[in-house]
Amino acid sequence: MDRTPTDVDARLARRLRTLRAERALTLEELAGRSGVSRSMISLIERGESSPTAAVLDRLATGLGLSLAALFAESERPDADPVARRADQPLWRDPETGYQRRHLSPLGYPTPLELVEVEFPAGARVAYESAPRGLGIRQQIWIIDGEMELTVGDAVHRLAAGDCLAMAVDRPIAFRNPGGRPARYLVALTVRRS
Repeated sequence: MDRTPTDVDARLARRLRTLRAERALTLEELAGRSGVSRSMISLIERGESSPTAAVLDRLATGLGLSLAALFAESERPDADPVARRADQPLWRDPETGYQRRHLSPLGYPTPLELVEVEFPAGARVAYESAPRGLGIRQQIWIIDGEMELTVGDAVHRLAAGDCLAMAVDRPIAFRNPGGRPARYLVALTVRRS
């Protein structure tokens, strides 16, 4: 059985608190770095608010992480290398309804993260605060439907079977111009120092 978005919101709350504590950041400091209000961060950390994709993107940037890192777990030597479908965190953006499933085994040490996305027809999500300097690279492979990705000033129209490789170092917008949901795979790596 799939995890409900509520389960993932509770995991996100714990993960955000942990990441902020590891960096010794106060709520005010993270608010200043991310542009997300102190009260909103507090609500998210208490599991009382389901953040939008844009808010999560700003928080990840404020923490110096990729968006995928907010859904991951800290690496553990005893982590299971298998991620069963029922155990893969599923999150739904409350604003657009887009769903993201974290496919990679949680806590397993690997330089690659895989995410499956289902994007509603007509929906658009913009990530304006790209985490510069993190060395994030990703590829988007369209499984079904069509997507329009704007990377900086470049616009890419993608259909089923198309794959776009990019560095995540500038604003990116995802839009489904089609009349039905699109499904795609995101594979991303982060260069570690």
